[in-house]
Amino acid sequence: MQTRDLVAALADGRGWSGSELARRFGVTRAAVWKRLDELREAGLPLQAAAGRGYRLELPLELLDATAIRAALPPALQARFGDIAVHWDIDSTSSELLRTAVAHGDLAVCLAEQQSAGRGRRGRQWQSPPLCNVYLSVLKRFTRGMGSLAGLSLAVGVAAARALERCGAPALGLKWPNDVLAGDGKLAGILVELGGEFLGPCHAVIGIGVNVYLPAVVRAAIDQPAADLAAICAPLPSRNRVVAAVLGELAEVLDRFETDGFAGLRAAFVERDRLFGQVLNLTDANGMQQGIGAGVDARGALLLRQGDTIAGFDSAEVTVRRA
Repeated sequence: MQTRDLVAALADGRGWSGSELARRFGVTRAAVWKRLDELREAGLPLQAAAGRGYRLELPLELLDATAIRAALPPALQARFGDIAVHWDIDSTSSELLRTAVAHGDLAVCLAEQQSAGRGRRGRQWQSPPLCNVYLSVLKRFTRGMGSLAGLSLAVGVAAARALERCGAPALGLKWPNDVLAGDGKLAGILVELGGEFLGPCHAVIGIGVNVYLPAVVRAAIDQPAADLAAICAPLPSRNRVVAAVLGELAEVLDRFETDGFAGLRAAFVERDRLFGQVLNLTDANGMQQGIGAGVDARGALLLRQGDTIAGFDSAEVTVRRA
């Protein structure tokens, strides 16, 4: 009995008894219960109701590379390289970093769950099975790493546009890598670079989207969090979400290659949730306070302190509202 096959049976939202599942997969009920307990511990939103058997709290769709590619505009279907869907992996970004030499431009890696998903500054990204989108894209650049300043902010613009296309209302961006619904983090972005400093180089763009956060997972997150299930009616399928993100990402990356972040600065500023806010900023020199003054043409955060405005690079800074 493969775990993916078991989850696929449960994904329709109906109830399955332990006996039905055991017969379907030719195993004992004890084997079914053991596997279900493992999935529940991993964060799968599984319910066991008397007389109704086991079912998911809401119908969730398995990721499908063919369906994702078919949902892309025809002009983009051929541009994206491999679309690999893994059941369980340490990290989609780690996988593309390991295998970058084997892939062409715009290769895509997805996973139903991650054992070592990560965010900025080494933070763990909660990755329960089947609930969310864990997506990484390999983008190749002929120029060097120095030309990629502001890339994570540009990706944030693409992610926000895509999720709004899926029904999310009026999303904001928090420098340098968060997509916000209200005050809650809906999606996060992590860009990691490889190749030559002077070029060519590549970026592995990791995007995590909260589609549905089970209560047990939400409790483990140390900041306000949002999910599409709470703000979208109806809830978009995960394959639709992935296709929307890829479509907007391709458009934004084309603009970024031509104009750098400067060409997308205005789009970021329209959604900037830190602008005009009192901020506590921490870097290598300690904590300081100021007023958010937007971002510059390279994507550095601008902080107004009295009559001066200073810029801060995302690699060395954490920032929170005061």
